[in-house]
Amino acid sequence: MRRTHIMGVLNITEDSFSDGGKYLGTEAALEQAQRLVSEGATIIDVGGESTRPGAIPVPREVELARVVPVIETLAADGIAVSIDTFHAETAAAAVRAGARYINDVSGGLHDPQMLSVAAEASRDAQVTYIAGHWRGIPDLAHTRSHYDDVVTDVRSALGDIAAAALAAGVERSKLILDPGLGFDKTGEQCWEILRRLDELQSLGYPVLIGASRKRMISEALAGVVGATPESRDLATSVVSALAARAGAWGVRVHDVAATSAALAIERAWQGESIAATSTTVPAWGQDHIRLTGLEVFAHHGVFDFEREQGQKFLVDADVQVDLRAASANDDLASTVHYGELAEAIVAAVSNDPVDLIETVAERVAEVALSFSAVTEARVTIHKPDAPIEAEFADVSVTVVRHRGAR
Repeated sequence: MRRTHIMGVLNITEDSFSDGGKYLGTEAALEQAQRLVSEGATIIDVGGESTRPGAIPVPREVELARVVPVIETLAADGIAVSIDTFHAETAAAAVRAGARYINDVSGGLHDPQMLSVAAEASRDAQVTYIAGHWRGIPDLAHTRSHYDDVVTDVRSALGDIAAAALAAGVERSKLILDPGLGFDKTGEQCWEILRRLDELQSLGYPVLIGASRKRMISEALAGVVGATPESRDLATSVVSALAARAGAWGVRVHDVAATSAALAIERAWQGESIAATSTTVPAWGQDHIRLTGLEVFAHHGVFDFEREQGQKFLVDADVQVDLRAASANDDLASTVHYGELAEAIVAAVSNDPVDLIETVAERVAEVALSFSAVTEARVTIHKPDAPIEAEFADVSVTVVRHRGAR
């Protein structure tokens, strides 16, 4: 079954709101990172500058001095590292040091060079860009927190951010979106986003959720008898389990141990074998083959003119495959021939018209899982010319299917 990533927070800062100064030295930071990995973190999110309200900007040389040595050491140990920064210079240096993710809470809006750095990193180093929604450093007075409908507005903004990232050259399969809980959003607005997470996921990108220890958690616990500051971590683990249930790609947390336990229970609730819930197994697999933007002309649709005239459909297929044998032996028979996979997908989409792209997505997932080496398939069907009167960039449906899942 798909595992939700646990992104462990490592703040190498003086003024982060919950743990500023605790891991400021390189040795202390490395010890904490190893602890988070042992507790089940699959990614370590390293930050050298706080984004809390009222935080003082850090000179780039200070931020780099804090994060680069830690990233180099962790990457050398084979640990997946994310750099938490909205500065292009820092992101580029972190990628050179071995970071596999750029976690930019500004979604490229703070530094005009960020998207070009992310594009080059995604193309040349297979680095994933995590783009957040924000309106600036959070304002505790919420002077920038007005939305006509917070989910609709945030979804639209994230769609624009994704479009800008793609236009800059970021690989589609290397883009993750983050709704930016707590960034110029009231507590109730944050909970509304979580309640309607599927609307953000309908953009067709994985979604990261970062609610850990934020004010929305404290506000929800107000009035609870016996609640303590430490209760925020317990409550965060509940949010993490619910986010996993809703299909979140990952959760960003401070207390990894509690989150690992909560996700293990959530998986058991779904029916996954307890014996298979070891937190040493990375989330969403390690090895993947991805086909993106596969164009197929077909006649799917509810309306008669769609069936008669046909239109363009785009397919993104991400299949999980254990590539160790193939890479060790340089043996095509040990992997999936992506050309054959592409041909099979084209045939599946172009034949037998149906009403719904949901049906098409299910069909493609079944085809992908028919390849014996594939254990999991994530399929997105895009219908860019859908008969919608309003202006729009895309409409898509994503399904995730696993071998042997009911």
